[in-house]
Amino acid sequence: MSESSASALPVGRPGPQRFVLQENLSLDSSSFSPPVTFLKELPSYRSIARKRTTIPARDKQSGTLLKPTDSFSSQLDRAITENFNNQSIRKYALNISEKRRLRDIQETQMKYLSEWDQWKRYSSKSWKRFIGKAREMASHLELWRKDIRSIEGKFGTGIQSYFSFLRFLVLLNLVIFLIIFLLVLLPILLTKYKITNSTFVFIPSKDTDIQCTVYPISSSGLIYFYSYIIDLLSGTGFLEETSLFYGHYTIDGVKFHNFSYDLPLAYLLSTIAYLALSLLWIVKRSVEGFKISLIRSEEHFQSYCNKIFAGWDFCITNRSMAELKHSSLRYELRADLEEERIRQKIAERTSEETIRIYSLRLFLNCIVLAVLAACFYAIYRATIFSQEHMKKEIDKMVFGENLLILYLPSIVITLANFITPMIFAKIIHYEDYSPGFEIRLTILRCVFMRLATICVLVFTLGSKITSCDNYSCELCGYNQKLYPCWETQVGQEMYKLMIFDFIIILAVTLFVDFPRKLLVTYCSSWKLIQCWGQQEFAIPDNVLGIVYGQTICWIGAFFSPLLPAIATLKFIIIFYVKEMSLLHTCRPSPRQFRASNSNFFFLLVLLIGLCLAIIPLTISMARIPSSKACGPFTNFNTTWEVIPKTVGTFPSSLQSLVHGITSEAFAVPFFMIICLIMFYFIALAGAHKRVVDQLREQLSLESRDKRYLIQKLTEAQRDVRNRAD
Repeated sequence: MSESSASALPVGRPGPQRFVLQENLSLDSSSFSPPVTFLKELPSYRSIARKRTTIPARDKQSGTLLKPTDSFSSQLDRAITENFNNQSIRKYALNISEKRRLRDIQETQMKYLSEWDQWKRYSSKSWKRFIGKAREMASHLELWRKDIRSIEGKFGTGIQSYFSFLRFLVLLNLVIFLIIFLLVLLPILLTKYKITNSTFVFIPSKDTDIQCTVYPISSSGLIYFYSYIIDLLSGTGFLEETSLFYGHYTIDGVKFHNFSYDLPLAYLLSTIAYLALSLLWIVKRSVEGFKISLIRSEEHFQSYCNKIFAGWDFCITNRSMAELKHSSLRYELRADLEEERIRQKIAERTSEETIRIYSLRLFLNCIVLAVLAACFYAIYRATIFSQEHMKKEIDKMVFGENLLILYLPSIVITLANFITPMIFAKIIHYEDYSPGFEIRLTILRCVFMRLATICVLVFTLGSKITSCDNYSCELCGYNQKLYPCWETQVGQEMYKLMIFDFIIILAVTLFVDFPRKLLVTYCSSWKLIQCWGQQEFAIPDNVLGIVYGQTICWIGAFFSPLLPAIATLKFIIIFYVKEMSLLHTCRPSPRQFRASNSNFFFLLVLLIGLCLAIIPLTISMARIPSSKACGPFTNFNTTWEVIPKTVGTFPSSLQSLVHGITSEAFAVPFFMIICLIMFYFIALAGAHKRVVDQLREQLSLESRDKRYLIQKLTEAQRDVRNRAD
């Protein structure tokens, strides 16, 4: 609703009844004073009078309250006249007869317009009707539309938001793969299969030592049968030479008929493009949830009312899920009461108790930091051990030993992600926080743990790549002996993390959830099974799992261009696995999330993962020297140097413009303008929030006016009855 319509129309539908009561009350002049004098006694009129004494000038567009003497029909007609171009009759909360009357008014007004204005009105209506039909048809083409609707009907909007979030990640990874395919893979495929007359331009080895260009290929000959399984799980062997990894793209450009396609520039731009697209898409979706949370800044009493009168999820149709929703609402009310008790307890604390609880929290946070440091150090040692021993020949070790060494960092990361949430959940109980803050703090600690483990792995690999033990790295700029193509090996680590994470999700579902469901169903009399209970579908834990996988994809897509396609297939399979697990083995967690809160929380965690993914990518592209034996950037010291080289080919005027944009003289005013724009939108959000507060106040005054009028009507009827007696 626009501001003009908000000021012209009363909020809600009780308006007509109020004016009918006013007309009925004004009929009996013997019982009441004249209507104008009587209406001045309304609470809304008194509130306006008080505000006018304190604020003489008020902006009409800020949502002023209605005068009690206004007529509802005249106001509605005036609103239709003023908002004829923008508003639709369907948006008004009126009955059919009123809408027909307003439609007749519209048709009458159309006769007095010019032919050009009539054509604009009809074309605008036709265009809006076409857009509505197109959106309706597009909604039927949504991925997993029926499945998600079914989940929403059985389990509510909280769990439905998780599967909608999973669908968003599938679409995001599919778009990322299409970007990489069009910019990087397609030109190479066109050349490889002779579809065009283009040719490969191999990179010359000028100004580069011959030792830096050595890239040993895996030896051919007798290969054990399990070597193919190891290669498939770790990305080595035959997969290392495919387009799955960075080392396969050892070309400088592709020559077409009329131009030469710069593949290094396209490779870098594809990375920047999918990171920028991910950022914009996530911010766009999260802004909607942020606006809802900004508007719904509830007081405690209002929160109780919303839970009691508006907390029910009408999408639930299953009886057991309805009982679960009842228990969830009871849990939320108990949590709110517990928060009130803790707030009262905090207000009554003495200085000694305050010092004691803060000292305990400081000690427990030191334990949390120690646990995190121990996990990070374990990942660091496991990564170094794996990198030092993975170069052994396969025939010198057994199958299990080789696979254990290759997957040692992934195993340590998975164990850390499994153990630390349980430790955090135990520690948080002794910190004496409110229940809601306990959940948020535990989730934030788990988010930091899961995402920081990936960064620790990447930075450990980076330190290992740029450090040399017994000889100098000045020749190539990196440890060429262990990492002749370090980008491919980083891509292999990301590939192993994604495959191992996928295997763990499938293994937990098939070998833990299903047997647990069978034991709970058929062995429920055992006390141990009763204590174990049925598996809960915890929404935050599942969200952290897929955000963890998406962060791996963002980091690894530069080093393994086909990783987004693998992530797309992985999330599709996870969708069906989680749906089957939810329907047959799990029960929803009693700590349910609202859909609006869930969507904003999921996207906020995903945005944190994206920011953490950008940091190691930026450092690797700008600081670490690129490999001289593989990849499209062998002619450049670092990956980012392709940008200055491309800018150097521009005309002199365009080069001056680019240098001016990237200079400090442009950056400082640009930063100030961005700050001003940001302050403007913050002020605009505050203005919108004030309008919402005024509309809420108007609703409150409406209810007070009703009570006042009903009271006066009751008194009038009593006086009439007494006079008649």
